[in-house]
Parts: sequence; C-alpha cells; structure tokens
Amino acid sequence: MPFTAEHDALRETVREFVARELRPNADEWEAAEYFPDSLFPRMGELGLLGLRYPEEYGGQGGDYWSAIVLAEEMARCGSGGVGMAVSVQAEMATPPIFKFGTEEQKQRYLVPAIRGQKVAALGITEPDTGSDVASVRTRAVRHNGGWRINGSKLYITNGVRCDYILLVARTGTQEEGAHGITLFLVDKETPGFAVSRKLKKLGMHASDTAELSFSDVDVPESAVLGEVGQGFYHLMWELQGERLIGSAGSVAGAEVMFEETLRWCKEREAFGRPIARFQVNRHKLVDLYTDISICKNYVYSVAERWDKGEYPVAEISMAKLFVGQVTTRVADTCLQLHGGFGYMSEAHISRYFRDSRLIRIGAGTDEVMKEIIAKTALDL
Repeated sequence: MPFTAEHDALRETVREFVARELRPNADEWEAAEYFPDSLFPRMGELGLLGLRYPEEYGGQGGDYWSAIVLAEEMARCGSGGVGMAVSVQAEMATPPIFKFGTEEQKQRYLVPAIRGQKVAALGITEPDTGSDVASVRTRAVRHNGGWRINGSKLYITNGVRCDYILLVARTGTQEEGAHGITLFLVDKETPGFAVSRKLKKLGMHASDTAELSFSDVDVPESAVLGEVGQGFYHLMWELQGERLIGSAGSVAGAEVMFEETLRWCKEREAFGRPIARFQVNRHKLVDLYTDISICKNYVYSVAERWDKGEYPVAEISMAKLFVGQVTTRVADTCLQLHGGFGYMSEAHISRYFRDSRLIRIGAGTDEVMKEIIAKTALDL
C-alpha cells in the first residue's frame, strides 16, 4: 500500500474531524442546500486545505497521497456536496495558481485559500459549450492596459459563495479554438461580476452551484494566470488532477455505500433470516466488493504515477471512466438491496444514489473520456 505511518495519522485526524464536526450536520445541510461558510476557515485552521502545498504558503508540505486521504475520508461526511466543495477549493481551483501563478498571485489567492479565508471557484462550463472547452465564448479583450471580460458560466461549484474565480476566457478568435484561451483570476467584488442564479440539482445538495455573469468586468494585466493564449493547455493539466481526485473520492463513496449496505443486509430480516443469507444477495455483495477493490487499486496505481510527476492522461481517463461506471452500479445495487426504504429521502443510500451520478458528467463525461482514451492509447 502507498500509505505511510504519517498518512495513517492524517487519516485518523481527518476521520475524527469528519465524525465529530461534519457527519452530525449532514442532514441539516442537505435540507438547507447549503453548508456554513465557516467550514472553510475551520478546515484551514486544521491544515486540511493545503495538505500538499509548501509550508512557505501555509501548507503542510505533504504529497499527493495526503490529498487522496482527505478525499477518501470526506466521503464519510454524509454529504457529497460538502466533499465536492472542499475538493474544488483544495484540488481544482488552486493547483493552477501554485503551478502557473506569479508570487504575487500566490500570496493574494493561494495563501488565503489554504487558510480558508477566501473561497475559490473554477469557471469552465458555459451554457452552450458543455464538454467542448475549446469553444468557450466568454471573451476577454484588451482594454485600458488590462482586460475587459464579458460572458457567462454555468454549473459552477462554490459559485454563490466564492471570493474569486479561476476563469477560462477567450482572448483570441473563435476560429483559433484551443489556441485562443487564457486563464484569469477574477475577484467576486469586481463590478460586473454577478451571480445570475443559484441552481437546484439532482444531487450534491449541500454544495452551492451557480450560473455567473460577467458584464464589462475590467481586470488588470496581473489577473492573467500563466501565459496569454495558453489557458487551454494549463487547464488540461488541471483537469487531470481534478479527474483523478474525483475518482478517488467516488471510489471512497462507493466503499461507504457498500459498508452501510452490508450492515443493512446482515441486520434486515425477510422470510425468517437476514437477507444477506440469501445466495442471490450474497453474490451481489461479492460482486460489489470485487468491483470496488479493483477500482480502488487501479486509482492508486495511477495516483502513484501522478505523484511522481508523470502525466498519464489515458490512464487517468480510464480510471475516471471505470470508476464512474462502477460507482453508479454500486449505488443502484445498494439501493435495490435496501428495498422500499432505500427509495425514501430519509435513507442515506438514496443520497448516495443521487450524488454518485455526477462523476460520469463532471470534469469530462464518459463519452469525452472514451475519446481521450481512443486518441492517446489506441491512436484512433
């Protein structure tokens, strides 16, 4: 196993925090479709938002396995939306700032995000582009020594509460496609930056998801993250980490579903015996356990390469594709094993069922993953 004694100690700390401060509030946060902003500074105080960032920026100086531990343990908090919001903060919106940002940008955006003093969002998807990132229409043009941004973003996690957004915008012509895209760091308080609406979702209820609008939003040249015109390629690097950490969290969620369902099947009786004693159910549980174990070990093998600085695009895509398919199958089977109770909103399994579906859409759909695998692994 890739985990050391330090990782085990971290896991124990996170699990205790989740059990004590998150899980007891999960039902309330799900019903409210929001969790308190105070969770970010609390996790920052505990050092959980900067596990693998250098100490000079307030991080813990850990490796990628530290991030895996956090993702796995957050799956036990009882609300997929909370784990997703934290993952956006720690593993999606901020890694590009560390990798491509100037020292000034790191101090202004990364350091307060690690402390939980500023909430970050990542703005990629638009109403008309979806998975086709190279076709984004939000536009930034040079204006008064800086840039003026106009457009909109959709399905943005942390969009309602964020203090700033890592924004994907077009700086070249539409015909330039991927070559005409740039990343910007835009403060929420900038005039013209507005939350158009908070969106209602099938699952992940506790996380805030927004449609955002940008109307003549003026930002200075220093708002550019990385190189002008290279934003698509910077973003593709970010998406690999996002897909991998999402896969790790989803497998962990499937494991939690399985553990709860196994207990249910051992305790629930029908026809005079626990339903786990029926061969058809035993075999279902065996299949789930096998699928989860294979998934988990494959994700670990890919994470090991990512931790070493490799860039295994095909393998990350395969991990996300397989994890998504297995996770939704686990959710469906677990709900079925819970019978009528599983269909009720009060049953945690129904929440897992709804939350688990996102992995096959977010950060690239199954279909996009298959196209990537076809091109990079099969030369098709």
